[in-house]
Formats: sequence, structure tokens, C-alpha cells
Amino acid sequence: MSTSERMLRLLSLLQTHRYWPGPELADRLEVSARTLRRDVERLRDLGYTVDAVRGAAGGYQLRAGGSLPPLLLEDEEAVAIAVGLRTAAASAVAGTDDWSVQALSKVLSLMPPRLRRQMDAIASQTDAPGPWEGSPVVDATVLTTLAQACRDSELVRFDYTAREGEVTHRRVEPLRLVSLGRRWYLVAWDRDRTDWRSFRLDRISDAEPTGQRFRARDLPADDALAFVQQGIRRMPQRHAVRVRLAMPADELAHRVGRWGTVTADGAGCVLEMNVDDLDWPLMVIASSGAEFVVESPPELVEKVAEVTARFSRASA
Repeated sequence: MSTSERMLRLLSLLQTHRYWPGPELADRLEVSARTLRRDVERLRDLGYTVDAVRGAAGGYQLRAGGSLPPLLLEDEEAVAIAVGLRTAAASAVAGTDDWSVQALSKVLSLMPPRLRRQMDAIASQTDAPGPWEGSPVVDATVLTTLAQACRDSELVRFDYTAREGEVTHRRVEPLRLVSLGRRWYLVAWDRDRTDWRSFRLDRISDAEPTGQRFRARDLPADDALAFVQQGIRRMPQRHAVRVRLAMPADELAHRVGRWGTVTADGAGCVLEMNVDDLDWPLMVIASSGAEFVVESPPELVEKVAEVTARFSRASA
């Protein structure tokens, strides 16, 4: 983590207005107590009022009630923020399009003329799609509530609508948010079920922090992303796809990414995917440019035949 990234992280933690014991804050930032003291001094030099209690039980807290001066941005940083806000305006998070436009107008108004010209060039020469059709929409309040609870290690409760439509009340220790494909997930320890779970954010409602802190548990995976991916692979889907292709396994694996499993098989490979919709494996097969044999499911064999007939008619 660079010094600037660490400073932003420190400021983010202090802006919760909670009191942070020095060792805990240093542990969050993965720095020594000495480095933490220097970073706090840098914030004070920028105009932030950080109260400190010295001693073995000492710590830090950002003084409430004061106006916070903005961090100064390099030219490249300002342009990066503005580009990010333009991208966010097309997100699938409910309400962020309006917020992003408002924030973008404020950022642009503070930019010097040369940077505004850069942004105007980017805007006039770029086409961007909106959210994918059929993408589940996430409540922005739910997203921010859970993000803060993850950051502050705070127990949160919410209502969750399962895949079958059943609504249950959950009390969880949130660990991390994961954005995967068109969906957002929360990885958390479910206190009532005494096990790790991943929750789709578009199925969460009435998220509410409890004010109760917890000590983070060890996740049974390399990271939160890997945990969500494992859960998706175990989840029953409508179609179990198995296709044999005449191409190197590593080449196909690069195309498939995290959405399937590719194993070497002699001079070729075998693709396996669990999907609800056959369009994605069909696109992977078509873009591979390799000879192939669909072993399952029969619905994919029919879809390949249908598409082949359609292309044949178009080329006649």
C-alpha cells in the first residue's frame, strides 16, 4: 500500500468518529506505531484535527463537528475521479446515476480549464452502455450500510429473500463486499446458522447496523472473492455443460475465466460449466475457433443446431 493510499485509508477509518486504540489502528493499516504517528501528523498538517491519547492504552479520534478540508489531488488523480464518476453514472446501483452526475459536476467545477478540456474530450469521444439488461438492481442504502459495517467490524441485521422466495431475518458479522459479473455479494458469518454465507445484495432489505463490534473470524477460503466463486460453483443450476474442444486447455481457460472449469484432455481439453442460461457457453464455444463436441446437456446440442441453421440460411 502506497503512502497516499494509506493516508486515505487512515482518514476513512478516523471519519467513523469512533475512538481507535493505537495498536488496533496500526494493525488495520499494517504499519508500525511509529509510521502511524507520522501519518497522523501528516493529516494534521493538512488541517484535520486528530485528538490523541498517549500511553499504552492510547489511541486516536478525529474531532467531531469541525469542517474537513479536502485532500489536494494531482492532475491525474482528479481526471481519474471524474472518469470513475462518469462510469458510476451507468451502474446498476439504484440512485447512483443521479449522485454521480451531481458529484461529477462539483469535481468539474473545481478543475482548472486544462483538465476540464481533457474531460470534455473524454466525454465527447466515448460511448458507454448502461447497466446490462436484466441486471439485478442493488439498493444504494443497503450497499453503503454494509460497506461501513464491513469497514468497522460491526454486527448488522437485515431481511433476506432466498432464491425460492422465502424471507428470513439475518444477524451477521460482515467481512467483505464482492462485485462479481452483474451482481454484488456480501460475505459474512451468520450468527444464527453459525457458518459462513454469501448473500446477494439485491435480495437484502432493511439493512441496519447494531452498534455491536466483533473480532473478525478466519474465512475458509483464500479471500472473499474465492469464497463467493466456490459457492456459485456448488449452487445447483439448470444446465450442467460439458464440451470437448480441440484446443489447448490454457488458451480456453483464458477465455472462460472464473465462469467455468477447463481441464486438459490429450491434445485438447474439456470445458465444464454450471449455468442457468446457455447463451454464455454457446458464445465461448463459438469464439474458441476450435472443433468441438457437446457432451451435455441435450438443450445445448439443440441450441448449437438452431444457431448453425440460422447462420447457414444467412450465408446462402
